[in-house]
Amino acid sequence: MRSKLTLIIASFVACGTWIGAAALEASVGQVVGLRRLTQNEYRNSIADILGKDISVQGTFEPGIRIGGLTAASTAVLSITPAGFESYSKMADTIAAQATNEENRKRLVSCQPKSAKAPDDACAAQFLGHYGLQLFRRPLTAEELRSRVSLARTMAKSSSDFYAGLRYGLATLLQSPEFLFRKEIAVPEGKGYALEPYSRAARLSYLMWDSTPDAELLKAAQTGELITAAGLEKQVDRLMASPRLEVGMRAFFADMLMLSTFDNVSKDGLFYPKWAGPMGGSAAEETLRTTIALALHENGDMRDLMVTRKTQINRMLASIYGVPFSFKGEWAPYEFGPETGRSGLVTQISLLAMFSHPGRSSPTRRGVALNEILLCEPTPTPPNNVDFSEVNDTNGPRKTVRERLMAHANDKTCASCHNAVDPLGLSLEGFDTIGGRRERENGEMIDVSATLAGKSFSGAEGLGKFLYSSPKYPACVARKLYSYANGLNSEEVEPAAFKDGQESFQKSGYRLRALIKGLVTSPGFFIATAEHIKTVSP
Repeated sequence: MRSKLTLIIASFVACGTWIGAAALEASVGQVVGLRRLTQNEYRNSIADILGKDISVQGTFEPGIRIGGLTAASTAVLSITPAGFESYSKMADTIAAQATNEENRKRLVSCQPKSAKAPDDACAAQFLGHYGLQLFRRPLTAEELRSRVSLARTMAKSSSDFYAGLRYGLATLLQSPEFLFRKEIAVPEGKGYALEPYSRAARLSYLMWDSTPDAELLKAAQTGELITAAGLEKQVDRLMASPRLEVGMRAFFADMLMLSTFDNVSKDGLFYPKWAGPMGGSAAEETLRTTIALALHENGDMRDLMVTRKTQINRMLASIYGVPFSFKGEWAPYEFGPETGRSGLVTQISLLAMFSHPGRSSPTRRGVALNEILLCEPTPTPPNNVDFSEVNDTNGPRKTVRERLMAHANDKTCASCHNAVDPLGLSLEGFDTIGGRRERENGEMIDVSATLAGKSFSGAEGLGKFLYSSPKYPACVARKLYSYANGLNSEEVEPAAFKDGQESFQKSGYRLRALIKGLVTSPGFFIATAEHIKTVSP
C-alpha cells in the first residue's frame, strides 16, 4: 500500500508545485551533469545533515560498472518507479524521525507560536536551512514558498505544526535536487565552467563521499571557490580532515572492484575455510592496506604492488596460515619473503574475486589486473570460442598452464591470452581462495611469465613488474579523474588528467599530490560544449 506521504507528494507533483522542469532550471546556467547519489553518498549525506542517529532503511537501486567504475554509471542511470517508491518511503521515515519529539529540539532551531497551528516564519527558517544542505544550494523563492505552503496545509489538517515540517522536509528528501547531484555550468571566458555550488559538491563527494559542509557552502556563496587561492584553501582543508579516508575508501573500493564479492561463492566441500563473512573481511583488508600506505604513511602508491605489510583478522589468518594471537579484531601483520606474497595482487581479495568457485583462473585474474591496475580492458571473447580444453581438468593436461597453452594456439584467442595469461599464471602459487600452494593435480606449478618483453617469476616478480610499469600510476590518475567526474575511464583523454598525473609523479606518487593536482588543474571544472549539448534535465 502506498504511504500517506507518497499520495500527498503525488498530489504535490500533479499540482505542478513540486520540483520538475521549473526547478531544474532554477539555477542560472546550463545543466551539464546529473549524477544519482550512491547508497553511501545518500547515507553519509543524511548523517552529516540530520545526525548519525537518524536511521536510513530501504532499498537502493544498484549501479552498473562502466569503464571499470560504478561511479561512471551514476551519470547515466535514472530512478525506476519502484525506486521512487523506495526513496519516498525512506524520505517519510527520515522526516518523521527528524521532527519527532526526541530530535526536534536538536534539529528545529525556531519555536512555533503554537505547536498545534501553522507558523510560516518558523517553517520557512527550518525548510530553508535544510533545503540549502540537501539541495547543496539555496532554495529558490518558489521552492521555499511551495514547501512552506504544504507545511501550512498539513499543520492545519492535523493540528500539528511539526507534522507540517515533516511533510515539507520529506519533499526535500525525495526531490531529484537531492537524489541527483546536478551540475550547472555558467559562461566563463570563451566557454563554460561549473558554478560555485556545483564545484563544492564535486569536491566534497570526491574527498569526503558526502555533501558539502557549512564552510564549503559558504565558500561557494561568497565566490571564494572560483578563485585560485580560495580553491586551494578549501582543498587543503578537505584533505587535512580525517574524513578524506572515507572518500578515498569509497574510491578504492570502486577502482579495485571490491563489490565483486557480492557475487563470489566458493566450493565449501573443497574449501571449508571460506565462510560467508570472508568476502567482507578480504575487502576490508585491502582497503585498510591501501589507506594505511596512501594516507596514514603518505607512501609511494607504487609500493602497493610490492609491500608485504597488511592488516588481518582471525578469519583471514586461517587462510593465510598465520597464528592469530593478537588483541583486537584487526592487527597489523607483515608477511615474510618465503610466503611469496607481494602487495595487493596476492591478498585474498583480488585472488578470490577473480577465480572460479572450485579452482583458480589465470585468465580471469589477468583480465582483472589489466583492467584494474593498467587500464587495459580486454575485448569480449567471440561467442563461438571452444573452452572445453581449458575446462577439462580430468584430461591429460594436469595444470592450467598446459591447458591454456593449448587453448592459446587458436589464432582467434592468442592475442588476448598472450596479453593477460602471463599476469595470472605468475599467481598460480595461490588457489581460488588465496591460500598458498605449490602443486596442482600433483604437478609442480610453474609461475614463470613473460610480458611486454620482460620475464619474471611468481607474485614477487609480478609485483616488481607492476611497480616499474608507468601504466600503473597513470591508471590510478585516470581512474581518480573519471571517478570524480562520473566519466567512462576508457573514453577520457590523457590530457584531461595530465596536470594531476604530473603532480603525482613529481611527488613520488603520493595520493594527496594526485588529488590536489587534479582538482586544482585549470580544466577540472570546465564544461565542454559536448556536455552542454548532450546533457538534458
